[in-house]
Amino acid sequence: MTIRRDASVFLILCAAFLAACAVKPPPETADMVQDALPPTTEIPDEWTGPAGDTGYVDDGWLADFDDPELEALVAEALGEHNPNMRLLAAQVDRAAASARLAGAALKPVVGLGADLSGTGGGGAPSSTAGEVGVGVSWEVDVWGKLRAGREAADANLQATVADVEFARMSLAAYVAKAWFLATELKQQVGLARETVDILTRLTELVEKKQAVGQVSMQDVYLARAQRDQAENALRQAEGGRKQAQRALEILVGRYPAAEIEGAEELMATPPPIPVGVPTDIIQRRPDLVAAERRVAAAFYSTQQAELARLPSFTIGAGVGGASGLDSAIGQLGAGIFAPIFAGGALAAQVDSADANQQAAMAAYGQSLLKAFEEVETSLTNEGLFSDRERYLRSAEENNLKAYEIGQKKYDVGQTDLLSVLQIQAQWVGARVGVISIQNDRLAQRVDLHLALGGSFESKPESDAGGQGD
Repeated sequence: MTIRRDASVFLILCAAFLAACAVKPPPETADMVQDALPPTTEIPDEWTGPAGDTGYVDDGWLADFDDPELEALVAEALGEHNPNMRLLAAQVDRAAASARLAGAALKPVVGLGADLSGTGGGGAPSSTAGEVGVGVSWEVDVWGKLRAGREAADANLQATVADVEFARMSLAAYVAKAWFLATELKQQVGLARETVDILTRLTELVEKKQAVGQVSMQDVYLARAQRDQAENALRQAEGGRKQAQRALEILVGRYPAAEIEGAEELMATPPPIPVGVPTDIIQRRPDLVAAERRVAAAFYSTQQAELARLPSFTIGAGVGGASGLDSAIGQLGAGIFAPIFAGGALAAQVDSADANQQAAMAAYGQSLLKAFEEVETSLTNEGLFSDRERYLRSAEENNLKAYEIGQKKYDVGQTDLLSVLQIQAQWVGARVGVISIQNDRLAQRVDLHLALGGSFESKPESDAGGQGD
């Protein structure tokens, strides 16, 4: 409703005083962590998995692999024209627009209007001219409802930015692991071809022996069967390699033509890395930062829903025609709206916001536990995979020696072909296992970097210098 000038000025002053009330901030991150996790869950001071160096986690892990071609592929995947990056950029833009929209509610709305009632119709001019005026309307944020909405939108924007950063880190990790897989399968194809060549020569040798009566046709059939199975394994390896190549090309934004070759061989796993302590990842991992920011956003949204039950105050003014400043002040008005009955809608909004806050807190707790589990599993696998590679290399060496002895015995008739082929299959299997575990170790190292929140990009010295020891 419109009131008199003196009362309007009084309401403006009261509203300005009340608007100074601050919106309650959300709990500190440490308190959120405590509330998000079950009472029985205690975060240890150090990782329970085998962790040699608990120093500060390093960034720039991509350079540790010393592979320029891999670094180029990661840069290509993170290019602005890659559909993955365009999608992430759109998510940030959408969140930023929502934050600006929420902030705009705190500002006055200025509009231009015209009274056309005096103009003529049907193209006929009228003797009475229409009046044009400017109107201003402003909802004074007395209780902090609008500010709570703005804070919620800002927190959601921060969560989205953190999500995008973690997505960039994850994309770099996926490209690295896809590159290692393409290299592994390239080596597996080479090994399969080598096996086919060995069995082809063996089959030719057995056929010559059979021709002169030194062996039976059973040996010929066994040799041919092993050669054919090796040919089948080669085709399978070639198909798997093509699939891995296309998957990598999709990640970097290329047409899936299976043209990325992969390296000639897998590199050795880099030396162990510093892993910090469990509490480090709460602030280091962008996905955990995003989850914490969503709890904060839900906290502000709950405040906004609760404050919506209180009266709202609006101030309006209009200037039209030849009206001056005095006229504008004279037209200054203030209004108040106090919700009395809304059919339970306001209470339902509070309940919904409170439920969303509880859900965000639970999601934060799940994210924390999952992050801890990823690090602990990666630390355990670091040692286990190292042991497996050592044993597989020993098995490869011993099987090769046994195969060489078996070939010599078969040549002089001291053993049958089936025994030789069985040893040869074990040797090939061990070689396949060595290549596979090399890839597993490299992928595992990438997973550990990601789980610890280490960025693939090197941070400027000015950013890294002030961080903990």
